[in-house]
Amino acid sequence: MPAYEHVFLARQDLAQAQVDALAQTATDIIEANGGKVVKTETWGLRSLAYRIQKNRKAHYVMLDFDAPGPAVAELERQTQINEDIVRYMTIRVDEHEAGPSAMMRRNERSERGDRGDRGDRGDRGPRGDRGDRPDRGPRMDRGPREDFDA
Repeated sequence: MPAYEHVFLARQDLAQAQVDALAQTATDIIEANGGKVVKTETWGLRSLAYRIQKNRKAHYVMLDFDAPGPAVAELERQTQINEDIVRYMTIRVDEHEAGPSAMMRRNERSERGDRGDRGDRGDRGPRGDRGDRPDRGPRMDRGPREDFDA
């Protein structure tokens, strides 16, 4: 069976129990149509990049599942009907990601390590090509602009 990832965004005013109920409903739809949910992740209440239907935040939930095509079509149909779901996206993947998703690993910065000492940057002072040198004042080497009539 093909593997899929389904992410949906639920309204910000829902309680966490209601969001979990939405995830359970999606799981029931998949299993009723011959599929199997491999993993369910709740990413929590997160800010949106732009307002969607007067919502500035949304609860993010991701489902990894294996299912035939008609099960995916039914899941998307039911998701479209539900007024508590603001946006959704289902994509087909080659295989499911082992372990937590990238959104859950986001806070693990140990692999980057410390940036270390950046060295002595020195006293660079003001740039002379911009006319901002304190010992000279504003640049006066140019006359008034003559490309327009005053």
